[in-house]
Amino acid sequence: MFDKLKEECGVFGVYSKELEKSAYITYIGLAGLQHRGEESAGIAVNTDGVISYHKDIGHVADVFTNEVLESLPEGKMSIGHVKYSTKGTMRKENAQPIVIRHKKGNLAVVSNGCIVNAEELRQELEEKGAIFTTTGITELICHIIVRERLKAKSAEEAVLNAMKILKGSYSLLVMTPKKLIAVRDPQGFKPLCMGRLKNDIVFASESCALDICGAEFEREIKPGEIVVVQDSEIKSMSYSNGLPEAMCVFEYIYFSRPDSIVEGLSVHEVRENAGKYLALQAPVDCDIVASVPDSGTDAALGYSKESKIPYDVVFVKSKYIGRTFIQNTQNLRQKLVAIKLNALKKSIEGKKIVLVDDSIVRGTTIAKIIKRLRRNGAKEVHMRIASPMFINICYFGTDIDDRESLIANNRSVEEIRELIGADSLEYLSLENLDKITEGATISGFCKGCFTGKYPIEVPEEVKKPKSKFEDKIKTDKF
Repeated sequence: MFDKLKEECGVFGVYSKELEKSAYITYIGLAGLQHRGEESAGIAVNTDGVISYHKDIGHVADVFTNEVLESLPEGKMSIGHVKYSTKGTMRKENAQPIVIRHKKGNLAVVSNGCIVNAEELRQELEEKGAIFTTTGITELICHIIVRERLKAKSAEEAVLNAMKILKGSYSLLVMTPKKLIAVRDPQGFKPLCMGRLKNDIVFASESCALDICGAEFEREIKPGEIVVVQDSEIKSMSYSNGLPEAMCVFEYIYFSRPDSIVEGLSVHEVRENAGKYLALQAPVDCDIVASVPDSGTDAALGYSKESKIPYDVVFVKSKYIGRTFIQNTQNLRQKLVAIKLNALKKSIEGKKIVLVDDSIVRGTTIAKIIKRLRRNGAKEVHMRIASPMFINICYFGTDIDDRESLIANNRSVEEIRELIGADSLEYLSLENLDKITEGATISGFCKGCFTGKYPIEVPEEVKKPKSKFEDKIKTDKF
């Protein structure tokens, strides 16, 4: 919805021994990752060392029409990308892949994440004459890899040396004339997995993309791992900075599709378990359990199962409203809620409702949703959130870079409850958050947005506040 976090990107790549039209597989994979980025899409194809590409603003299906797909050259290697801008404006040049030619050959890169020392690195490169045509981190990563490639014996050695310089979150796919290289940062902030489509090697941000293109999931790329595919042979190397593993816990809460398996856990089951723990932690006597579609549905089902309160649908979500990120004012984005969600009065009227969602970030949208429930006759609305309070900036790849924009900034649960107009409000506890992620194959999670404790050091200049938040919950008309 309009107050939700936005994951920065999704990446997909294929190395085929026989399949000349690898771009078609990449297109299907990107369609499966559309939820990770709706701003732009792009695919680069390697044809015997020559890299061709197409990228543009829009959804995958809009950017890659049949005519465009037919125009892409044949090639046994390709990488693709879907994007959200967490910072800056929507510009075609910021779409990925980034494709460059350098002294030792061609290079194409797609990335998902955020480099916290990017400003320092970019300034250093610019002072030495580097020219940038985009505002994103991927072009910066290309510069670092190329600089290291001029000194290294191989592309993978250059990537490893670049990892020693880059600080932050990143999952990368790097395509050279002969190799496809998959990379995950040492903390494993962003997910990345590998699968097989018969004899083809496939990489994706999430396992759902493997399923959709018919590939079999093989394994997660480990934190700090570099996987190199050449002539369909696979080798692996790794880099460690000595810091603990820390995947973004919001992959389970919101970012990943519910049909994905991330670090050994079903995303759907994790979210359903969050709802079950919420029902135990914060029970309430109500007539129905409902969700804010679609982000709260899995947790709402879990709450219903544990509480024995029946689940019902109270909103119908339109699938045909234009993408809200293109609207240039927050006020206009908020008013589109009335168009995108239509209330089912028969399910609402006279009912005491437990309304479940995955998170509250800015809070304006949930306030309007509760108002709509009351206008349609809800007797009581009890809000249950399937994550802890979001109180801190994320520095590693979401679109929250200003603490003042967070409703939970310097507010108590009771103050938030009053602002959004709920009869009661409860968040999932940190202790229960730990319980729902038990059994994951990664050893730790980044929960900095809930705790203020980050797994790597963030430069002080990055922490400086960007703007002042204007709370419009009470003043905006719906």
